[in-house]
Amino acid sequence: MNLFEDTYKTIAAPSEGIFKDKGSKFIAYAYPFHQEESLKDILLEIKSAHPKARHHCYAYRLTTDRSVFRINDDGEPSGTAGRPILNVLLSQDLTNILVIVVRYFGGTLLGVPGLINAYKQATIEALSEAETIEKTVNDCYRIHFDYLHMNDVMRIIKEENINISKQEFDNQCIIDMEIRQGEVNRTMSRFDKIDGLKKTYLYTN
Repeated sequence: MNLFEDTYKTIAAPSEGIFKDKGSKFIAYAYPFHQEESLKDILLEIKSAHPKARHHCYAYRLTTDRSVFRINDDGEPSGTAGRPILNVLLSQDLTNILVIVVRYFGGTLLGVPGLINAYKQATIEALSEAETIEKTVNDCYRIHFDYLHMNDVMRIIKEENINISKQEFDNQCIIDMEIRQGEVNRTMSRFDKIDGLKKTYLYTN
């Protein structure tokens, strides 16, 4: 993908897949994923569900930039777990996604090629169970404005078909909203014409 594209492929909902080899069992969990802050909670959930598993390895991608990722081998030999998981995500061109693979050791060493194949295949199995969807890259903004300008603000939101994620209406109003990245400059220039309106960039998803 290049910097001018504002769509990407991800999965619609969590999914699971299993791969077995020489007694070892590899259970892969795939999740739609938008913010690094949520990784800790998801890992805790997986580890509490599989307390006797030997390893909990993962990889994730964020944004359309192929260099934004993180991998973790969780005690497996370097390059045998997180990297194969990531390579599947890259080959299928999926982003804003997290895959965690839980391994139960079966007593027989698989060797480096065997481990790479196992983590790869478990990831493929989980993704084959998922629905792949295309989404737009959206910049999320928070706007503050006086209640007197409510009609002007809501007119722009309706005309630009903007998705509102949070709103608070009082004398001073707050709206969190998502704007497709390719339309941000034009849309925000309309909001700039409203007296006293303040905008804050939050994040991109």
